[in-house]
Amino acid sequence: MSTASTVSEPAALAWSVENCTLGRAMAILGERWTVVVLREVFLGVRRFDDIRRHSGIPRQVLSARLATLVEHGLLQRVPYRAEGARTRHEYRLTAMGLELQPILLAITQWGDRHLADPDGPPITFVHRDGCDAPVHVEVHCAAGHRIDEPREVGSRPGPGARPATGRSGDPA
Repeated sequence: MSTASTVSEPAALAWSVENCTLGRAMAILGERWTVVVLREVFLGVRRFDDIRRHSGIPRQVLSARLATLVEHGLLQRVPYRAEGARTRHEYRLTAMGLELQPILLAITQWGDRHLADPDGPPITFVHRDGCDAPVHVEVHCAAGHRIDEPREVGSRPGPGARPATGRSGDPA
């Protein structure tokens, strides 16, 4: 009597990941210091020296990360000049950069739940405009149903899906 069970391959293996938008996003965002720079700018720290001092990012690394975020349209350089000083730049979120807020809030929410010190998280995000209630991220489908469990989310090929050419770069 055989105890082996039939294991089917995940449907995702039939589709290429060459044009995966998650992979493309992580090519921009996937380095620790990049997310730290975004955190600083979301917190209102916009000037190079302030970002460097507050975050501890090495000068060359910060310069490179800011250039990448500007190049990809997430930040824009805005000139300013203190009286008697040369013109410098601060970094402001573009509309595209602002769209990252729910992602950063979700990562923070996860970190608060699993990685915070015993005293609790170091920062709380709240709704402005006099409400002051804590902000949290929820997942909903387009029909408005709240999704509480990760296993409630499935996937299927989208309009840009391409058939897989094979595994590990081998043609099918």
